[in-house]
Amino acid sequence: MAQRGVREFDAKKMLATYWSEYVSKEFSYPGKVALVGPETNMDKLAKEEPWLKKEKLVIKPDQLFGKRGKHGLIKLNASFDEAKKWIKERINKDTKVGKVTGTLTHFIIEPFTPHEGEYYIAIKSNRAGDTIYFSNHGGVDIESVWDTVAEIPVGITDDIDKIDIESKLPKDTPKESKKIITDFIRGLFRFYADLGYAYLEINPFAITDNKIVPLDLVARIDDTAYFECQSKWGDLTFPAPFGRKLSKEEYYIKELDEKTGASLKLTLLNPKGNVWTMVAGGGASVIYADTIVDLGYKDDLANYGEYSGNPNRDSTYEYAKTVLDLMTREKAPKGKPKFLIIGGGIANFTDIAKTFAGITMALKDYKKKLQEINVKIYVRRGGPNYQEGLKIMKKLGEELGVPIEVYGPEMHMTRIVPMALDGGN
Repeated sequence: MAQRGVREFDAKKMLATYWSEYVSKEFSYPGKVALVGPETNMDKLAKEEPWLKKEKLVIKPDQLFGKRGKHGLIKLNASFDEAKKWIKERINKDTKVGKVTGTLTHFIIEPFTPHEGEYYIAIKSNRAGDTIYFSNHGGVDIESVWDTVAEIPVGITDDIDKIDIESKLPKDTPKESKKIITDFIRGLFRFYADLGYAYLEINPFAITDNKIVPLDLVARIDDTAYFECQSKWGDLTFPAPFGRKLSKEEYYIKELDEKTGASLKLTLLNPKGNVWTMVAGGGASVIYADTIVDLGYKDDLANYGEYSGNPNRDSTYEYAKTVLDLMTREKAPKGKPKFLIIGGGIANFTDIAKTFAGITMALKDYKKKLQEINVKIYVRRGGPNYQEGLKIMKKLGEELGVPIEVYGPEMHMTRIVPMALDGGN
């Protein structure tokens, strides 16, 4: 499982869309939120979202970092003109947040909600299932009052509707608020579980006029839920963490990913590393990376990423070509080999022969460079047409003059990692 941070804007839009289905039919959350980026024309945005000029506003960066209030990065109770000015003064400017310096590029705007009490809720996945955290003392200093937080475990097979939530609330929960809070916790958990979230925190939320109003929100999604949840996610993006600038190659893959219905991801960890991967599937990419690290090759791991969602031959070719270009730019030190692991689980619907055809095209393009830098290739894959795909790869080894070991689903998914790196030990 790979947990990927999503913008507050996207999570709140999603929450508003499915509010009546999961959370409450008695009252609504309108999800009035707007996202401002470097190319946004704010006057045009105000025409599309008329509430921007009618209501007082809250403005804050939306770039996967917290403690925005403590860093002076929240503007409250502002007019539209004040919001424009505040954003203009900060957008595309380098800003230090804690120990990280990055460029502010995206801001979320929403209506300012006057309120008195603030509440905290978070849901987090763990090995045993999930844990719900709740406190009547939400806000920027929740860590300092963590002893007020109630923890409600939800096992993997537990039914949230059969758990006595109300009895597990903190003793200082107002009696008149217990029902709305209990219903909200149940509904939010159903939303979290059904839409593939791995972490969801609303800190704080307010209760005004007997309605729940989410104020600040942080969320991470399990990207291996793409196949099951994509229709509900819609056009969801996973922005880079604040302070991390994409390389030219990472940006190219990001653009390629946005143009296809498949999933293509690439993160450079160590361009000088000796261990490179082309892994099919988000879950498999985590397993392979963890195995490489567990074997003691953390510093040698060059990249992290995936190709999944049945990419076509051309998309797979472009992805593979990008990885190979990075891999073959320089030799490993002291004549050591470089390793390319082409792995994955057993696909449900990805045509293995089709994707391997794209990878084969790229490997042929880099035949000479692969020989020059002493590359060894290990392949393990299963799924539709995998026999044909493996046959393609075996034949390719003879043509390239590069050692390629090829295995199907009979081989344990990560067994090829020690075979390659530890010589089979």
